[in-house]
Amino acid sequence: MTHFLQDILRQPEELVRAIQFLSEGRGAPSLAEAAAAVRKARRVFLTGIGSSWHASLSVAPLWHSAGFPVYIQDAAELLQFTTIPPDSLLITISRSGRSMEIVNLLAKARESRSIVIGITNSEDGTLAREADIPICVPTKLDHAISVNTYSTLAAAAGALACSATGQFENSVAAALQDSIKSAGARLGDWQEQIAENSWLASSAATYFLARGCSLGSCHETRLLWEEGVKSPATAMGTGAFRHGPQEIVNRNVRFGLWIDARKMRAQDLSVAVDLRRLGSSVLLIGHDLPNDIADRVFQLPPVLPNWQFLVDIMPAQLLAEAASRRAGVDCDSFRLCPYIVEDEYGVNGAEVTARRPQV
Repeated sequence: MTHFLQDILRQPEELVRAIQFLSEGRGAPSLAEAAAAVRKARRVFLTGIGSSWHASLSVAPLWHSAGFPVYIQDAAELLQFTTIPPDSLLITISRSGRSMEIVNLLAKARESRSIVIGITNSEDGTLAREADIPICVPTKLDHAISVNTYSTLAAAAGALACSATGQFENSVAAALQDSIKSAGARLGDWQEQIAENSWLASSAATYFLARGCSLGSCHETRLLWEEGVKSPATAMGTGAFRHGPQEIVNRNVRFGLWIDARKMRAQDLSVAVDLRRLGSSVLLIGHDLPNDIADRVFQLPPVLPNWQFLVDIMPAQLLAEAASRRAGVDCDSFRLCPYIVEDEYGVNGAEVTARRPQV
């Protein structure tokens, strides 16, 4: 069994523990303090990089659907191309809290007299030590690819959105834990579906499409494909795909689509039907979907509105792990990328010093 698969299988337990930590455990006071600071802020930025950026995408609808707009920007872009207005608030997500962009962003926030809420898994990281309000979710670190560190930080960011825009009540926490446990009970069935599935068999180009809170899961799955399967993939919104990119559809393309439980279901299911009619292989992830509408359907348990991202990443993680084994590649190690990117030069962290250009 790969370390990647081991990390996936322990994820429901880690997520339940994270929800408990945030709702009634040691994390509850920090969450309440952070929510109060957000409500007082004139401008709120939500940022991260890599998997943490995808967590930001996942929780964005929780903010926006409550009528609380936030600026959502990748940390590298926020660092280099945005002037942060004085007295803003930055919600910064980072599993280690030591990535170069995050460290430099902390300095930029101080210069603008902004408050930083740091959502992280590492108490000894720079983000936890220097943030005005750290929320440190105690999670056993993953072997290499971010699995539990991704989902528990997304859960924390979602809990903050709920706390700031409404209330992260015990009933909400209990409902989320029930959904997570139900998803955990389906992991074995999903593994069997993957073993029987021809969707992974071809060497077709891979596209992932989603909307709403599943857009973060869509982009995270693209990253899992690149990190774990060592193969290129594309991720985008389903709506955006219909405005030009559909020209690539043919028998040599496979699609993974997330279907929201409440919004644009009929429209997105019709996209899946059309893609299949045009010869592409189609896989769906969602709740209460028709089983005969695609080549493979992963049925999710019911979950609260805009919280589907907590569970809809799990079958995609299993897919990426299975795809890596079929491709004969090592999903438990990185060929080029260091576990924590602490330098802004080059591609291979081991060689960047020798290859820095003179400018």
